[in-house]
Amino acid sequence: MGSITRTIANNLTTDLGGAGGINFKNIIINGDMVVSQRGTSQSSITSDGYYTVDRFLTELGGSSVWTQSQASDAPSGQGFTYSLKMDCTTAQASPASTDIVLVGQSIEGYNLQKIKQGTPGAEQTTLSFWHKHTKTGTNIVELLDQDNSNAVSGSYTQSVSDTWEKSTITFPANTSGTYDNDQNRSLRIRFIMSAGSNYTSGTLSTTWQTSITDADRYAGQVNNADNTANNFIITGVQYEVGDTASEFEFLPYDINRNRCLRYYYKYNEDGSTNGVGVSHGLNTGEIFCDFYYPQKMRANPTVSISSSGNFSVQTGAADITCNSFSTERINKTNAILKFGVTGAAGIGQGTCATLLGNGSSRIIASSEL
Repeated sequence: MGSITRTIANNLTTDLGGAGGINFKNIIINGDMVVSQRGTSQSSITSDGYYTVDRFLTELGGSSVWTQSQASDAPSGQGFTYSLKMDCTTAQASPASTDIVLVGQSIEGYNLQKIKQGTPGAEQTTLSFWHKHTKTGTNIVELLDQDNSNAVSGSYTQSVSDTWEKSTITFPANTSGTYDNDQNRSLRIRFIMSAGSNYTSGTLSTTWQTSITDADRYAGQVNNADNTANNFIITGVQYEVGDTASEFEFLPYDINRNRCLRYYYKYNEDGSTNGVGVSHGLNTGEIFCDFYYPQKMRANPTVSISSSGNFSVQTGAADITCNSFSTERINKTNAILKFGVTGAAGIGQGTCATLLGNGSSRIIASSEL
């Protein structure tokens, strides 16, 4: 029995952390853009938000308008299937002085401790990624330390229009200010697409700024928003400890998805008629359902639904459409969903029923950073 136990343990070590295995070196989550719970395309984007690919936030300042998609476009022979694509649909020839357009990811403090920032042993870090931009020239990536108001920038070049190219940026160690060891946002990795003169008129700061000068943050940045023919596409984003970029760490899909579910969960993503769960009557015309998320979330989420009319309560042979919705006792693992129904003869305190959802029913729990 002991030898069997040792064999299993050795196999797990090889599978998860051995040579060529998984050691979770990539601090970025979903860097290969395979998880996209919110959908695969969103048009007419004019404001900040999460739109398609999980964990990647879009921030828009200015008048440009974009379509974002999880695109089936990736560098050949590298193992990638998808990318995050920003397609400019309304151009802004010259950004206003305070405008910034970017995509990026926020990282919680728990996942940054191995960098040892703020100590004498602080580590260099390296960002590697593939990019395919229509506009050639210089682009900027910024690390913004949310805990200590520090920032450092690096540049890369799109040499040939609409061609997949790989870039690597190594950032210096920062011995000033530690990352908080908690679930809150500590670091923002930001791919700049366009920026106004307030952020581009200085000299690019490739060393950590402990007192940020805005003019030095994005100096040299081209304007990817100046033409409706422009696309800005990235994939294979990896951020790791050390001064060298290693091969991209591909995770099994289920592990990658579970990591995303810590921040966002969309119930009935595939759009099928379903049974949400057993519900119980509270008062006449009101039921509650204890709804559990598949993964413990980063923080108590915001819980919302598509529409109360997409849900119904089944008691015996009757399906009664819901007409109102509220929540109670939201925590990191579950929430109580309360639905109102009318014409619900027999529904009262203690009544047992089934909460159903139609093909348009959605329950969303979000604890994004």
